[in-house]
Formats: sequence, C-alpha cells, structure tokens
Amino acid sequence: MRSLWPTGGLWRHPDFLKLWSAETISMFGSTIDDIAFALVAILVLQASAFEVAALGTVLFLPFILFTLPAGVWVDRLPRRPILIVGDFGRAALYATVPIAYFADVLTLWQLYVVGFLVGTFQVFFDVAYQSYLPSLVERDQIVDGNSKLEISRSAAQISGPGLGGILVQVLTAPYAVLVDALSFVASGMLILGIRKPEPKPEPTVVDGRKAGMRHELKEGLRFVLGNPNLRAQAGCTATSNLFSSVGFSILLVFVVRELGLSPGVIGIILSLGAVGSMAAALTATRISRRFGIGPTTIAVAALFGPAMLLVAFAPAGNGAIPFFVAAQLVFGFTVVVYNIVQVSYRQAICPPRLQGRMNSVMRFVVWGTIPVGTLLGGALGSTIGLRETIVVGAVGGGLAVLWIVFSPQRHLREMPEPIEDEPAQQEPAGTQWGFGEAHPVDESA
Repeated sequence: MRSLWPTGGLWRHPDFLKLWSAETISMFGSTIDDIAFALVAILVLQASAFEVAALGTVLFLPFILFTLPAGVWVDRLPRRPILIVGDFGRAALYATVPIAYFADVLTLWQLYVVGFLVGTFQVFFDVAYQSYLPSLVERDQIVDGNSKLEISRSAAQISGPGLGGILVQVLTAPYAVLVDALSFVASGMLILGIRKPEPKPEPTVVDGRKAGMRHELKEGLRFVLGNPNLRAQAGCTATSNLFSSVGFSILLVFVVRELGLSPGVIGIILSLGAVGSMAAALTATRISRRFGIGPTTIAVAALFGPAMLLVAFAPAGNGAIPFFVAAQLVFGFTVVVYNIVQVSYRQAICPPRLQGRMNSVMRFVVWGTIPVGTLLGGALGSTIGLRETIVVGAVGGGLAVLWIVFSPQRHLREMPEPIEDEPAQQEPAGTQWGFGEAHPVDESA
C-alpha cells in the first residue's frame, strides 16, 4: 500500500521534522499568548492603557539590549542546548502566571518581570534557531526548510488568535497562558529528541588566545556591514520596517474611526492576510528558483510597502473591505517570500562559526528601526492625519527596494557558495576599525 506521507527531501529528514514540529507547536502557543498575556493585565489586573503599552515595551526591550551579545554566545556554545533551555525557561516563566493567579498574589509587576525574562530567552532562542538550521539540513535544503517553517508560522497566525480568544473565554486569561507554557514544554522535548551531532563551535583565536567579547562583536559587525549584499539587505529590511511601523502603528485607529469597520471584520481581514503568507510559504522555493534570488527579492520588496496604499485610498464603510483584504493578501505574500529568500541566502553563505553573530547583527539592525517608526507614526497621525500617515508609510516602504536595486544582489540568480572564512587576526594597535570591503561578508534578512 502506498504511503500517504510525502517522499523525498525534508519530509524524510527525522531531525528536521522534530525541529519543525517543535516550532509549529510553540508558534501556535505564542499566538495564543499574544492575546492571553495582555488580557491578563487588562481583564484580571485592570491595567490602564499606558500600563498595557508598557508591557509591550518590556517584552521588546531585551531585543534591543541583548541581541548583539547573544550572537557572540550562540557562536561560542552548541546551539541545540540553547534552544532547549530557551523552551523550558519560557515554559517555567509563563507557568508562574496561573500559579500566582490561583494563589491570589498575581501583580502587574510580576507580568513585567515575566515578560522581560521571556523576551530575554526569546532573544537567545531566535538567534540560535536561525543559526542551527544550516547545521541540521544540507545547504541546498535551507530554502525548503525555511519555507516549511513559514508554513507553520502562517497557519498559527491564521488560527492562533481565534483559538486564543476561545481559550480566554473558556479558561480565563491566566489559564490560557498555561497552554502556552505547555507548548514550550512540548517543543523542548521534541528538540531533545534530535540526534544529528552538532559541529563543535570554533572559538575565535587571536595571537594564540581566545578572543574577547568586544573583538567577536566587531568581527560579526564587520562580516555583515562589510559585504555589499548584506549591507543592502540590512538597509532594505530596516527601511521597510521603519516605514511599515509608521503605517501599522495607527492602522487600527484608522480602519475603526475613519473607515468604520467593526472589530470582528478587522479580525477576519487580518486572518486573510495570513492566507497570503501561507501561499507564499508554499511557493517561495519555486518562485526563487524560477526567477532568481535577486529578481525575486526586488519584485516582492517593491510591492510590500505600496500595498498599503490600497488601505489609504479605501472609501469609508463596507466598501473599504475589498481594498483592505487585497492589501493584506499582497503584504502577507510578499513579506514572507522576501523573508524566506533573504534568510536562506544569508544562512547559506555565512561560515558556521559566524552564524550566531551574523543573525544577531541582522536582527539588531532591522528591528532597531521598529520603535522609531512606531513613535514617528503616532506623531504624524496626530499632526498630518491618519490617512496621510499611512501614505507616508507606504511610499517610504516602497523606496526600501532601492537598496537591492543598487547592489550586486540584483544580478544574483542562484544561491551562491559559502563565503570563505578568514582567520581571526589581531587588529594593529592604533588603527581605526571600519566596515570596508576588506572583510567580505554575508547578506541580510
């Protein structure tokens, strides 16, 4: 009898399937928690709007503080144990919320502490996770691996928020958080089951001695910022994130107050956007192989900013729905194709010993513009108007593609060979440290 399970490729890769299953479970848990954790503050602790906003800031703060040093530690240590500790650590922290609620000692300050520590574990997990995949699968399977992981992310975005709302309704918010804790336990157990030996980390040695944190941070920065393709990728993604944050920071206010859409309709439309993400995850590998890395990147990067013009020009009332749906579908599709192609590219060309630092530098650069864009969006929305602010975000996001257009990456058709690693060298005393072409490096994501 013929097996119903797909044959070939990563479908027959038991260790990747464990990683994929682990991430799928934790992604669903996290989308549930995105709703449940905030609702604990709102419904149980009666937090003010400022206090709830501060909770979001606390969750994001570790990505600003710890991303760069996390890259150094991920390159110094085996990555699989970091993933396991990250899963079990987050599970233990989230479990304290329903326990404290049951004991009637839950406070807002506990949520702040839990949120900050969960974010810290998340930083190390994310950097290690992106750095671990290239050591788990073959180089020509990286795009396929990232595509499958994006399928899980998209599926979680489609169904997770609705499931989270149901769980909060049935179990109450604190016990819905417990579901997320259990998802991290399941994820950690699956990663524990991975059997493929991980290559031993190669320490950076300078003049016969192990390099310090400062030297290794510089090496990671030089690797990313010294390569024209990586600089272009970092610039494109950072610029897009900046202007996307400008528009998205006031998007819900705009569609509620000026377009007059109800919360239920908005939720359905946002879920439809995740359908576009799912379609992208299923087709990104074929698209990049058919058209090439550079042309694919240019095409999607040119679209995901201007797609939001459809929302800005939408009429009020139910007539806005098709505009909003089309914008979300285009945005979801193009962003996911871009992420799969670009993340796979940098993973493929980066030497193993620099994977952690490369990913951490990229994450720091491209996420560092998000809070700036959010603040700018709020300021513009209150001065020039909500519709006009979305236009600014859409037009600015469209300009991000120029980073790729004017870089050598525009000609790239196939995944290039890994960049030959250079041995660490002592910097001559008194010289200036810069980001020149002398240190060829990797890409952006």
